[in-house]
Amino acid sequence: MVRISGLVPSAVASSMLVMFGAMPGVAQAQTSEPYPIKQIRMIVPAGAGGGYDAYARILSKHLEKHVAGNPVFINQNMPGASGMVGTNWAASVAPRDGSVIAITYNTLLLEPLFGNPAAKYDPRELEWVGSMGKQQQTCATWHSSPIKTIDDARQREVIVAATGATGNSALMPKQLNSLLGTKFKVVSGYSTSESRLAVERGEVEGICGLSMSTLKASSPDWLINKRINVLVQTGVQPQEGLDDVPLLSKLVKNEEDNRALAVLAVPEETGRPFFMPPGTPKRLVTIMRRAFDAAMKDPAFLSDAEKARLELDPVTGEEIEKMLKDVYNTPKALIQRAQDLSK
Repeated sequence: MVRISGLVPSAVASSMLVMFGAMPGVAQAQTSEPYPIKQIRMIVPAGAGGGYDAYARILSKHLEKHVAGNPVFINQNMPGASGMVGTNWAASVAPRDGSVIAITYNTLLLEPLFGNPAAKYDPRELEWVGSMGKQQQTCATWHSSPIKTIDDARQREVIVAATGATGNSALMPKQLNSLLGTKFKVVSGYSTSESRLAVERGEVEGICGLSMSTLKASSPDWLINKRINVLVQTGVQPQEGLDDVPLLSKLVKNEEDNRALAVLAVPEETGRPFFMPPGTPKRLVTIMRRAFDAAMKDPAFLSDAEKARLELDPVTGEEIEKMLKDVYNTPKALIQRAQDLSK
């Protein structure tokens, strides 16, 4: 079922409100100005079959109806380095004439803040269009694993699959090791679909850093037939169907660590964000933003999203822009602690 949810205050939510402030309201008026480009490339920095790919394809199908002139959207997968290859291309190489829109891994939004030289972009300069939903993370093991709870993961080494060093599936288990004393061992190099197959084949015991939206879209059988043990979840409130799974923010008692988690929560709040290259004419960005906002309310889009089991909790381009500007003004000591939790 499509879920459009709000936020409930928690330790992390309160920290975010203090640090980043309230989000401004956004006018929903659409522009009738014809779009000058007739074919738009939708760049997906991941392989086919994953959650990002599923969200991008559903959006492409419906977004063109809300852009005056009805340009055709062509999806192009550009995987590599946990999304870094496609994101770098869209941010620094792609044409800036309105012919490119891209979805990016939310973990990449903080890489420049943490000084990663591989990130050839400044998120504050990207032209954010919007996000279809937030992306809280889970850490789960296969149903046959004896590791059933987060306490079990403190007792012995637990091997989990990951796509690359900067992806959620690598970052979350490292954070859990640092914050909770768990013993996750990350094995990187899998593609998104291969990592799930590795779990099913028993090559690894589980995956940390998968969102429920990804599981529902790409591996619904895991949830329907209860084939995984969900150990812990991020976010400011339990996700639908996970009321009994502990929140990471509730398990962490140190105030500084929770403030650092608020920094790391910004990518989750932006979810699966879409952007246009820096330097794209503002009038074209505005057209795409308002088309995106309209698509999020389109009954046909909502119906398709529900059939595909996509969870929706839309975030506007303006909201993403503000969150990123604010988090990049975070005090250095807090940035360092957040970075330490990401290693």
